[in-house]
Amino acid sequence: MILITGGARSGKSRLAEQFAAEQGDNVLYIATSIVTDEEMAQRIAIHQQTRPATWQTHEGFSQLGNVIRDRGAEHDAIMLECITTMITNLMFENTGDIPAETMDFTALENKINHQVDALIDSCRLCPCPVYIVTNEVGFGIVPENLLARRFRDIAGRVNQRLAAFADEVYLVVSGIELKMKG
Repeated sequence: MILITGGARSGKSRLAEQFAAEQGDNVLYIATSIVTDEEMAQRIAIHQQTRPATWQTHEGFSQLGNVIRDRGAEHDAIMLECITTMITNLMFENTGDIPAETMDFTALENKINHQVDALIDSCRLCPCPVYIVTNEVGFGIVPENLLARRFRDIAGRVNQRLAAFADEVYLVVSGIELKMKG
């Protein structure tokens, strides 16, 4: 399990794609984004067009441990893009239109951690390398609203857990990677 983190547009996805491609042509790309508007649809389309034709794609953000467990032996590498988008989607899937002030963030984080535990377990047993991309959420300012602060807190703790279990961890800043672990 290789964790690649950095800020938005830092080059972390490019690095993960490079590492995955070095393993062979048979890569499973797990895409956690969902279409929420036209601009997001265009971003997803661009990502799809730039991936090698030999790569397979799984689109989804839930139960990704099962995907890795069930499909890992079929591939040279797996790339998961990205954990912070997965967390966002899991948060909104489990809360809907509930106002942030009434959300049970402890229960929500427990549900997310259950999925992260399964993801970590599957990565540890996977016969091929799994490259996980995540945003570093601790470099910015403290968000002004409760939901954004709680998201940052949950994402930061998930990133810490992933880094603790990862065999290698890279931080990418301005397109330059720094190996932090492994």
